Order: sequence, then structure tokens, then C-alpha cells
Amino acid sequence: MPRATNAVASRKRRKKIINEASGFRGRRSKLFRYAKDAIYKARYWAYRDRKNRKRSFRMLWIARINAACRTHGLTYSRFMEGLKATGLELDRKMLSALAVEDEATFSALFQTALDAVKNKQGATLKAA
Repeated sequence: MPRATNAVASRKRRKKIINEASGFRGRRSKLFRYAKDAIYKARYWAYRDRKNRKRSFRMLWIARINAACRTHGLTYSRFMEGLKATGLELDRKMLSALAVEDEATFSALFQTALDAVKNKQGATLKAA
């Protein structure tokens, strides 16, 4: 009796990997052994970089907010402290968009945060 290799399933499995690697260069797109390694590595990097993209965008937003705050004469951390004291809940993405695109609205938010920081500091000085 001949040896059963289940060639249909094996070929299908290998073909799926080769098709996934279709955009790669050289033997990584044509030979199963190299395509398999390339796909595993690509998936690893894709997973890792989905996390890094979130980190990078957050750093960008913070840098934009910080630059806008410093033009008004306050640091990023003091500005965020003032926003928290006022109870305004805007995320960094929206704040950076306002800082870049709508200067008037950001200035109004900034003034609100600045007043809250000054009131907070005045309250701590009176308590001490």
C-alpha cells in the first residue's frame, strides 16, 4: 500500500504562505522555506509596530501641544494640570489638532487652564 502524504492539504498550506509573500523580493516570494520565515517575521514586526505607532503618535501630539503652550508662556505639564483642574476632558489628539488648526479655540482653552493653575496655586499658598 502506498504511503499517504495528504499532498492536497500540504500543497494548500504552502500555497497560502507563498501567496501571502507575493509582494516580497527574490526567493522570499517564490520558495516556501524562505517565504515562511519572511511571513513569520513580517507578522512579528506588524504586531510590534502597531504598538509603536500608538506610542509615536502620542509623542507627536504631546510635542505639538507643548510647542503651542510654550508660545503662550506655559509648559505642557502645567497646561495639562490646569485642564485637569478645570475638569475638561479632551484627549491629546484633539488638543494637538486644535493647537495646529484652530489657534483661537486653543487660546481660549489655554486661558481657562492658566486661570485654573493660578487659582490652584493661590489655594495652596493660602492653606500653607
